[in-house]
Amino acid sequence: MALPPSMLQTICFLYAALLLLSSSSADPIRQQYVVYMGSSSSSANGGEFAPESAYLQMLSSVTESDDGGEMGLVRRYQHAFRGFSAMLTEDQASALSGQEGVISVFPDPILKLHTTRSWDFLESMSGLSNLMSSSNSSSSSTSGHHIYGVPSPRRDVIIGVIDTGIWPESPSFIDEGIGEIPSRWKGICMEGSDFRKSNCNRKLIGARYYGTERTYNDNKTHSSKPKGSPRDTVGHGTHTASIAAGSPVANASYYGLARGTAKGGAPSARIAVYKACSEDGCSGSTLLKAIDDAIADGVDFISISIGMSSTFQADFLEDPIAIGAFHAQEKGVTVVCSAGNEGPQLNTVVNSAPWIFTAAASNIDRDFQSTLVLGDGRTFNVRCKYFLLLNLMFNAMEIMLRALFLLLWEFSSNCYPGSLDRNKVAGKIVVCVASDFSISRRIRKMVVEDARGRGMILVNPEDTGVPFDSGTFPFIEVGGRYGTSILKYMNSTKNPKGTILAAVDVPGYRPAPSVAYFSSRGPGPLTENILKPDVMAPGVSILAAFPPKNVTGTVPAGEKPSWYALKSGTSMACPHVTGAAAFVKSVHPKWSPSMIKSALMTTGNLCCYTLIIVMINLSKLEPIF
Repeated sequence: MALPPSMLQTICFLYAALLLLSSSSADPIRQQYVVYMGSSSSSANGGEFAPESAYLQMLSSVTESDDGGEMGLVRRYQHAFRGFSAMLTEDQASALSGQEGVISVFPDPILKLHTTRSWDFLESMSGLSNLMSSSNSSSSSTSGHHIYGVPSPRRDVIIGVIDTGIWPESPSFIDEGIGEIPSRWKGICMEGSDFRKSNCNRKLIGARYYGTERTYNDNKTHSSKPKGSPRDTVGHGTHTASIAAGSPVANASYYGLARGTAKGGAPSARIAVYKACSEDGCSGSTLLKAIDDAIADGVDFISISIGMSSTFQADFLEDPIAIGAFHAQEKGVTVVCSAGNEGPQLNTVVNSAPWIFTAAASNIDRDFQSTLVLGDGRTFNVRCKYFLLLNLMFNAMEIMLRALFLLLWEFSSNCYPGSLDRNKVAGKIVVCVASDFSISRRIRKMVVEDARGRGMILVNPEDTGVPFDSGTFPFIEVGGRYGTSILKYMNSTKNPKGTILAAVDVPGYRPAPSVAYFSSRGPGPLTENILKPDVMAPGVSILAAFPPKNVTGTVPAGEKPSWYALKSGTSMACPHVTGAAAFVKSVHPKWSPSMIKSALMTTGNLCCYTLIIVMINLSKLEPIF
């Protein structure tokens, strides 16, 4: 019996759809891979080995395109090591991995950023404060000695910072009193849409950026010009660069907090920036390209406050930072990296390759404190996990928030998104109880703000010791003991009231130094027989340069955006170590990376409690000068 025409049409349609689906599903997915081929070679005449044609030939051998592999090539590495990154299918990557000369082929990973008084603290720990004050009056340009009482630097040191770029107009990057750019410098100052060659100077001597190096349109044509500029719109790179080598800037502060002289560890050092990251992170292939360029440009140090996740750590032959750092060490370039912010659990340290100088984070002897005054007159002095700025919005020195407390139980008590009733919360100080640690403080603060709360008290039994910048929104965090007292008071009266006072500096905080709660711990999962991190340096509430961004909720009324910010993380510890290492290199220009690393590790102070961590000690370096 013949099928009805409508049924026949339906069958034909379904058959065509299945063919279309099968053909589309058969189309393999392409993603970016890194092909690593080991140390670079040189031509017979001493020139640089330029292997792009060889890379294209390799690509064409595993692809079916008629462009000779050119369309798939994204980046090539040619200075300190050989290799390239390309858009490949899984099968093509597997085929390349078996070719002669290929050491490893791996998917291009995305790495994340490990987001003043700190140098004064190191000096005071080392017993150098008195030495500084006594030598300031006696030292001069002809004395041949640094203010620490040790020989003056005899060589310009160049620090390469691979990060999110730089804000060149910051006072921390002025070149007053700095000599001409070293003749050995081979780098460039790339221009972009908002960055000119004139933004570089004798302090900031180089700037590169890495956008999409080859962009394609519908006609499959490409351009080798990267998009963007070296300018830092995130702030992370500006902050880390100024910690390592920022020029001294007197009276720097974050809206009055942490006021003092902001300076880098090696203020006479030169800075070269390599913008390889955005707020979303950094691709491994771009990091490799930045390291390769930095080595060729002639840097002495590379500072990298970036790392992979500790959840799954790739083998060293598939870790872009480990690969790049290995070849940098071969060329005499010291690479300093952050240990990660996934503590206090063990085996969370990243950047743990033996040839990397890995930095953990500590606090310093300055903290921030706010006072909560209850309606019955009791006061609670709490460590400030935020930087309250509302005192600048009023004539009074204190903020009097005479508002009702509001306690919300069960779902609302954690301040989950969507859990607060704006009619009940508006104009009140909201008390949130942190029983679910999957919700960050930042999210809770946003929830209360969206509900028009006037302030927030977070009762958190786990004291992480990690400062939190809540901008102009009053936010304090209390431990379980204080939290219990606050809740008892609220239950004892029908009209609970409270006052949150402005945040203030608290110098002389103890214990300091101590390992920051968030700082990743060792041993490294890939090298458990090697102690990591190598050294500890300040990384909590560090005042350093920052782009003056006018973001709602972060700038007090009547104030301009700050040129400085307080940030925490092993990202901040890393450039402290870089700066100290650069100081050593400036006096001992012939020392190798291993000698510099050994000098800092063997002269540091053992710290802290049951943890064997070395805190850099500037004074103990004196005998080696």
